[in-house]
Amino acid sequence: MRNAPAIAPMIAPVIAKTACIGAGNVGRAWAVVFARAGCAVALYDASEEAVERRALPAARTTLELLRRAGFLDEDVDAVLARIRPARSVADAVEGAGYVQESVREDVTIKRDVFAEIAAKAGDDCLLASSTSAIPGSDFMGHVNNPARAFVAHPVNPPSLIPLVELCPSRWTGADMLARARAFLEGAGMKPVMVRKEIDGFILNRLQYTLVAEAMHLVGEGYCSVEDIDRVVTDGLALRWASIGPFEVAHLNSTQGFEGFADQLGGMMKTIGRDAKTDYGWGDDLVKEIHDRLAARSPVNAIPDRQAWRDGRILAARAMQDAGSAGPGSAGAD
Repeated sequence: MRNAPAIAPMIAPVIAKTACIGAGNVGRAWAVVFARAGCAVALYDASEEAVERRALPAARTTLELLRRAGFLDEDVDAVLARIRPARSVADAVEGAGYVQESVREDVTIKRDVFAEIAAKAGDDCLLASSTSAIPGSDFMGHVNNPARAFVAHPVNPPSLIPLVELCPSRWTGADMLARARAFLEGAGMKPVMVRKEIDGFILNRLQYTLVAEAMHLVGEGYCSVEDIDRVVTDGLALRWASIGPFEVAHLNSTQGFEGFADQLGGMMKTIGRDAKTDYGWGDDLVKEIHDRLAARSPVNAIPDRQAWRDGRILAARAMQDAGSAGPGSAGAD
């Protein structure tokens, strides 16, 4: 079996107890992250059925997948035993050193839930939100000790994808964010810092911009839905799985990024002006794209397709790990 990703052995004594508020796809995946790191995890959801009937079985499935793929050396039952259903927010956060909120993407709901979490948690407990697009300053300022509150936006599912975007609110203390970064790195995550608040943070601004232009290209008849996906999977993704867009550009020119910008910068600016990221798509286009996708991935079969996707994610991570010390990389021989 491959070695699992490095996890700091002292992470559990530093933050022995964590809490996840919201047990949907993201919340239960966070529970797996923290349990793998050796932490006790209290998992709470307003729906009584969400934890016992859906979240815990899903967590077991994820852990079994991780073990089969070589990303978990520990016994699945031992890791799952660290996750317990909580009866309330107060029960979940009692004694916790870190809380991850993952409730519905609604600023009013988040404001209320975050206020309850902050009121019940200890004064030095780190408070993180999984919000995908809402700046923390929109719902964190009124809570008890807002210096410890921040956004930790994951990529779904965080149990398989290690990137997490850390973004302070206007009240977040730098020392608190540093503590959170150290904790998440020790738990096997790969944090990046969003230095200033912006709607959607970094990943979703890149992702949504690409999807919006893709809808424009399909909507105006330039290509099919299938061809858009193929351009990414058989083209862009083969490079992006190992290097990001800046390094792609750097390597595409013998003069590096400056040569790329010198040769293609004018074209980039022209296409940027022509791109329709604010394309006025309507319900008809949404239905057309949905129907094309549903023809090969029926809605009732999405869980099976998600399982296939999850296996591919871990295969890509294994490939990344195997090639992480390539020519010119830090630590390469």
